[in-house]
Amino acid sequence: MEKIQLVVLGLSASPASNNAYALILKELDGNRRLPIIIGVFEAQAIALEMEGVIPPRPMTHDLIKSIVEIFNSSINEVYINELRDGTFYAKLIFDDFNHEIDARPSDAIAIAVRCNTPIYVNSDVLNETGILPQGDEADMEEEDDLDKIKQSHSSQSKKPQTKMEQLQSQLDKAVHDEDYEKAARLRDEMRKFVEKS
Repeated sequence: MEKIQLVVLGLSASPASNNAYALILKELDGNRRLPIIIGVFEAQAIALEMEGVIPPRPMTHDLIKSIVEIFNSSINEVYINELRDGTFYAKLIFDDFNHEIDARPSDAIAIAVRCNTPIYVNSDVLNETGILPQGDEADMEEEDDLDKIKQSHSSQSKKPQTKMEQLQSQLDKAVHDEDYEKAARLRDEMRKFVEKS
């Protein structure tokens, strides 16, 4: 079981719900993205720390960091170890005595950003749920207008797309538009389509 290190790329508001955000993680030595849907409070806790905002009173994740420090312990890593029934599972792994504590990934990452703790994912989880943007994102932005022109010129002569091609096209667009919740749904739909074939 290989572990792959991730970094927090950012947060994106979920268009489907005003009470959810997509936490976007990116593999450190690659381009795959791992979107995880999290609640508004966890998103706020991560965003405040990433932006260096100090709340007037400690938040729960700040309290946990203080407790860890007061007991002269440290968190070695956050490990997203499993995906089961569409739900991600994570662990806080401590240096001392090799202790592991189960946690929601959103809470574990909110603590990780406060403690400068590395975040890892099980390679099987990333292989199953990771989204790979098509090409370099910066190049994609520059070529976006050119692509639209090419598509409009070729649309009349182009043969109809298969269901899988349509889904892949929609997935590419969702990733380009950073609509990771839609991208995750499309990825799941593609997986189901392949399993039925």
